[in-house]
Amino acid sequence: MYQVFKKKSCNRRGKKIPMEVLINIYFFPSGPIWFDNLHCTGKEKTLAQCPSNGIGVSDCKHSEDVGVLCSDKRIPGFKFFNALPNHVENLDIQVEDVHIRAILSSYRKRIPVTEGYVEVKDGGKWKQICNTEWTRFNSRVICGMFGFPGERKYNARVYKMFARRRKPTYWDFSVNCTGNEAHLSSCKLGQSLLQKSNGTCPGGLPVVVSCVPGRAFAPTPMIGFRKAFRQEQPLVRLRGGAIVGEGRVEVLKNGEWGTICDDNWNLLSATVVCRELGFGTAKEALSGGRLGQGMGPVHMNEVECSGFEKSITECYFNKEALGCSHEEDAAVMCNVPEMGFQERLRLNGGRNPYEGRVEVLVERNGSLVWGTVCSEGWGTMEAMVVCRQLGLGFASNAFQETWYWPGEVSADAVVMSGVRCSGTEMSLSHCLHHGAHLSCPKGGGRHAAGVSCSETAPDLVLNPQVVEQTTYMEDRPMFMLQCAYEENCLSSTSSQVPANSYRRLLRFSSQIHNNGQSDFRPKADKHAWVWHDCHRHYHSMEVFTIYDLFSLNGTKVAEGHKASFCLEDSECDEGIEKRYECANFGDQGITVGCWDTYRHDIDCQWIDITDMKPGDYILQIVINPNYEVPESDYTNNIVKCRCRYDGHRVWMYSCHNGGSLSTETEQTFPGLLNNQVTHR
Repeated sequence: MYQVFKKKSCNRRGKKIPMEVLINIYFFPSGPIWFDNLHCTGKEKTLAQCPSNGIGVSDCKHSEDVGVLCSDKRIPGFKFFNALPNHVENLDIQVEDVHIRAILSSYRKRIPVTEGYVEVKDGGKWKQICNTEWTRFNSRVICGMFGFPGERKYNARVYKMFARRRKPTYWDFSVNCTGNEAHLSSCKLGQSLLQKSNGTCPGGLPVVVSCVPGRAFAPTPMIGFRKAFRQEQPLVRLRGGAIVGEGRVEVLKNGEWGTICDDNWNLLSATVVCRELGFGTAKEALSGGRLGQGMGPVHMNEVECSGFEKSITECYFNKEALGCSHEEDAAVMCNVPEMGFQERLRLNGGRNPYEGRVEVLVERNGSLVWGTVCSEGWGTMEAMVVCRQLGLGFASNAFQETWYWPGEVSADAVVMSGVRCSGTEMSLSHCLHHGAHLSCPKGGGRHAAGVSCSETAPDLVLNPQVVEQTTYMEDRPMFMLQCAYEENCLSSTSSQVPANSYRRLLRFSSQIHNNGQSDFRPKADKHAWVWHDCHRHYHSMEVFTIYDLFSLNGTKVAEGHKASFCLEDSECDEGIEKRYECANFGDQGITVGCWDTYRHDIDCQWIDITDMKPGDYILQIVINPNYEVPESDYTNNIVKCRCRYDGHRVWMYSCHNGGSLSTETEQTFPGLLNNQVTHR
């Protein structure tokens, strides 16, 4: 017997379920009817949250039963969790926690802890594990779950001496791991050792592990963390993640970065990626483009790993990624070492844990004190680092005044000033700052720096193919360029020419996609938008896009810019509704899965090349150049093209997104090797 609404008609990937289940649901309905007159908005998590007559209240017959057919397309915000539980469990045996306890004094003073006893918390007490049946595979798993890619040998004699001085308290069981487990909870429990040995460890000692940290987490003294190491891996990288060790997996093939399709994607494969990048094992193997969608090709599909490969490229995979789109991009969340960064920073005075005045813990006169951060120059990049350090995701706003957030009065004094971050640092202390030589004219308190954080962020990506395919040249008379002249969309020499002269314009279209996890909204609220009477429209961001032409040695020869005069959803992927339309003073923005198109034939969608000599050039387009709006990934905000101009015609070729090609391929664009452009 089957009940209506008891079975789901699609699984977590949006695929159809087996036919026999559909037959049971659709052709043999029986039992109670639980819902009638359902009215859902689409945002509810379960049907029980939708307004209805009430559970079990119905005047329907089974001839009126409803069914669903799910689309293969994932909706924005789709989430799938497959994290392992944080405990070992076998029948009635449960472990409350596991840790590595540093024993030797030289390791107790280091962060992170890389060597010591493996201890389990059982019955509220920490206990050691007998090493009689311990293997290197067990050590590999322990190191992985604490954020380290591998294990190494240690000096056993020192630990023998320590064990003789202090009698260990042993756990009752042994552990049996194969070495490819992502967490101790996936290992099998061995036999009870203490039942045979009267509570001792026969011929053995407490288990000790020594782990090899990744290059970004090399052990350092307690005070003065080493600056974050910017990892540049030759074959694999992570993009779009809010914290270190998290992101969409991208692999390099034939000089071009591409993604991995999530078919068969699991913790084994995700762990290979994590270890390859210098992290530990994977906490989660994420599917469905959950950490944003990539651009370019899908390089791998149906990846299957044993867990012992040194690189994801050594795993078996289907070379044909047929049917895979970027909606199925695979991602990972890796275990990373506990660095203690969160303990040196806090948000205070906010309405919720995701916002507040930034307060940092620093050493002053031999003691640790809390204080504020000078807000002079405080911006999006600095706010991004704060949110990452606290594990709160991405920044949604950076504030230079926090009088509305009363923090701790004892922490009003400024203890950090001149902060400048690239946005990739793991801690605010890794950013450039004045150190002990503070300089902050406004002071702290109500003028201190503040942030608000968000679990998700937008990600704007310009379509390079559209730029390449729509480029052309036009000679346009000055009398038709008055509005553009008023908005400074022409070169400076245009002010010295007669009204009957012409300007030569390099024109092209821009198609700007939002591939992130939340909508892109302009920084300014409606009341702050600027009305331009000549063009009859509002600017919500005065500089939204910058267009530059460079010579091959990197010298700028021409430039243009575009304000966000009408930021809206021009088109969307199938199944996604437009939300933003700027007509009639409507809301401006770009919905996730939609794009805004600035056509080649609108004003200011050009570069004035009237004074440019024939030759070879490089076109560079930068979206959101001043980082006014936070994004999950700024490396893909740039498009570069090779350009040839012979005085009569123009050719555009080799257009690509910044960071989409290998370093070697990028060297064909001399003078412009750095994808990160700062206009602050």
